[in-house]
Amino acid sequence: MSDAKRAPDKTAAPGVDRIRVGIGGWTYAPWRAGMFYPAGLAQRRELEYASRHLTAIEINGTYYRAQKPAIYAKWRDETSEGFVFSAKAPRRIVESRILANTGPQIDDFINGIVELGDRLGPLVWQFTARHKLDAEDFAKFLDLLPKKANGRRLRHALDVRDPAFVDSAYLDLVRSHGMATVFTDSNEEPSFADITGDFVYARLMRSHADSITGYERGAIKDWARRARLWASGREPGDLPRIGPRPAKPDPKQRDVFVFFISGAKERNPCAAMTLIDELSSHSA
Repeated sequence: MSDAKRAPDKTAAPGVDRIRVGIGGWTYAPWRAGMFYPAGLAQRRELEYASRHLTAIEINGTYYRAQKPAIYAKWRDETSEGFVFSAKAPRRIVESRILANTGPQIDDFINGIVELGDRLGPLVWQFTARHKLDAEDFAKFLDLLPKKANGRRLRHALDVRDPAFVDSAYLDLVRSHGMATVFTDSNEEPSFADITGDFVYARLMRSHADSITGYERGAIKDWARRARLWASGREPGDLPRIGPRPAKPDPKQRDVFVFFISGAKERNPCAAMTLIDELSSHSA
């Protein structure tokens, strides 16, 4: 498992400083004893270790229970400079029968998580396939999501999993708010790479256990190429879309967030580190 233990070179090639790569969460028993964390590493130091081997982590636990501000501040202080958290919004908000009435809950969640400070990346609002959204109610909900909190810019990524709701009208609505849609590389969820905001959020879910790096080398190279294209303002032509590709690339560079989620979860840290190495060793 030597490849899994080795810290990747985070020296940024051109454009790579806009790309963050990581995993979902940092507490997972199979990652211990050499799979990702060195044998003997205290569990209280796992976040510290992860933040020095990856460049981002998606906090999944906030979907089930938001933390107190002091906990977010503790996580902020344990991580290295330049590291970024994204976070899934609480289930009690996104599963509400009337989303337009969730303003107080949204404010409560955001007022706590802004304690992550400059470590705070996108907030992910994930709606399950069983949650049948009403277009008018959903539009009012998007109006509730603040652009700033405590003087800090907020970015929102929307992960709608009801295939019947995901269409060109949905994309137009999200674009009008300057938010991103989550690209989910999965056969089970809607998978589309249309750009709707000034950043890209990708959740890669196809890691497999028979490869130490979760993905074969060629697949890692492909994701590095796509991430560089996204960061440069261009778009890869080999991913599924709902609408046509833009005739011209966006002249503005984008921030890109790539997370290895689910699949063979025990392999995801190594997959993320391998992608970081690939990005760092080749210029855009």
